[in-house]
Amino acid sequence: MRTWLPAILVCAAFTACAQPKKEKNLAMMNQENIPAGVHTDTATFGEGCFWCTEAFFQRLDGVYKVVSGYGGGHVENPTYEEVCDKNTGHAELARIIYDPKKISYDELLEVFWKTHDPTTMNRQGNDVGPQYRSVVFYHNEEQRRKAEEYKAKLDKSGAWDKPIVTTIEPFKNFYPAENYHQNYYNDNPGQGYCRFVIQPKVEKFEKVFKNKLKKG
Repeated sequence: MRTWLPAILVCAAFTACAQPKKEKNLAMMNQENIPAGVHTDTATFGEGCFWCTEAFFQRLDGVYKVVSGYGGGHVENPTYEEVCDKNTGHAELARIIYDPKKISYDELLEVFWKTHDPTTMNRQGNDVGPQYRSVVFYHNEEQRRKAEEYKAKLDKSGAWDKPIVTTIEPFKNFYPAENYHQNYYNDNPGQGYCRFVIQPKVEKFEKVFKNKLKKG
């Protein structure tokens, strides 16, 4: 659960959790607005709350679609409530459809490791649980190799004073989250968690990666 907020904002923070169970829009997996003739690739990352992860990668030039969802677990088509119960084995993930001619997998990895703390086990800030674990799900051998190399170099660099606990695993499954989780930050800028947690992160992200952002 996203438990960072002071008492006065608790109701706002848990708006998403309190919403009734909704049908999952499985069709949206194939609704990327991709120009004809463009060859795309897929990256799948987990770095804590998928509202944050989605907001970061949506802003990158060359990224056509980001879908929030659940993956890596043993329960088919889980609900948000089931994942929050910490018994499904799933992580909150972002499925990123991108044009490798505009942005490389290496650049996506850079964004991934610079937008969360990869040294905390099953935790990002006050979001605690296995669903918030740091994980790269690779779709092919090249992605695995690049992720392993980047992780090793980052560990060796001393950028973090603790070991990186990010796991690098073969892609297993992905289930889109409920519709109300999709495009969450953009659609709910006034919601408590968005204003006080995601917005400052996005503002910092846009400064650090200003040369990689979409124009306009």
